[in-house]
Amino acid sequence: MTPNPLSGLPVSLLDRANALAGVTESEILHGVIARAQRVERLGYRRFWVAEHHGVPGIAGSTPTLLMTAVAGATEHLRVGSGGVMLPNHQPLVVAEQAATLQALFPGRIDLGLGRSVGFTPAVRRALRRDKDAAQQFPEDLVELLGFLGGSAPFTARPQDHGATPVFVLATGQGLKWAAEAGLAVVVGGPSLFRRGTPEAPLAGHEGLARYRREFRPSRWFPTPYVIASATLAVADTPQAARDLVLPEAWALAQSRVAGEFRPLVPVAEIKALHDAGSVTERDRQRVAEHLASGIHGTPEHVRRHVEELVAFTGADEVLVTGGMSDRAGQRRSDELVAELFA
Repeated sequence: MTPNPLSGLPVSLLDRANALAGVTESEILHGVIARAQRVERLGYRRFWVAEHHGVPGIAGSTPTLLMTAVAGATEHLRVGSGGVMLPNHQPLVVAEQAATLQALFPGRIDLGLGRSVGFTPAVRRALRRDKDAAQQFPEDLVELLGFLGGSAPFTARPQDHGATPVFVLATGQGLKWAAEAGLAVVVGGPSLFRRGTPEAPLAGHEGLARYRREFRPSRWFPTPYVIASATLAVADTPQAARDLVLPEAWALAQSRVAGEFRPLVPVAEIKALHDAGSVTERDRQRVAEHLASGIHGTPEHVRRHVEELVAFTGADEVLVTGGMSDRAGQRRSDELVAELFA
């Protein structure tokens, strides 16, 4: 029997609490908790939630509150944020929230940090932040780590003693800051799929190679740790897998026109628009671009491409992302993904 290169590699899941047409936001959030319970039984390592403000297509706005509900409904699954957007908050408050969760659920809480600010002027005004707030991220990160590690000018309560691992959702400069602070990184996006050309293939992910070279051991991580994040959808046929990811690709494509990310609609509704000739060529191109930025297909197809992703990045772990309007198909995909890493 051929060994499975993915066997034993941790697999985790990020659920953004995508809104679905015709489903209440209360039902969406309860569905996130139920999904966490299912993937815990399937052997996933982590279950993360995210922060979005004023987005019609996302029901989750407060990751630490949703983390509390998820952790309380599960037993051993690690629960975290993917992420808390640090520019939107005071570092002390984020540290206190993470430390409180860690005290309530010892050894099970992760703190993933991003540096995005509110998407619209109205959201930024409501958060009392401006577009330049993200520039303060490296200083805010150092301050936050001081509160978690006990080196701040005063002792935050409850004391964390460095128990909560910190992850940086990193691109470019974020990789440098994470390396300097000795933190883990979560990488995603197009850079994971740039493998060069057949004539000049890339040996590996250049940014991650630099992160590993410049990494300074810390109380949080003694060695570099990389999580590769990608949209994954697995089904019994290629078409079924494509149907799972099409609604989110469609919503992302439409957001370029409408200026907002809307609730996911059933795939049949999207196909009806195509059949009626109501989809522009530019929309088709945008959908194709989004579909190409992830991995979807049968188990064997996805396994092969995830193996390539792991080889290219040297990832220590894979974080599955991607919203789906077909909840039964999503459950099946979660099961098949777990089997790939069994």
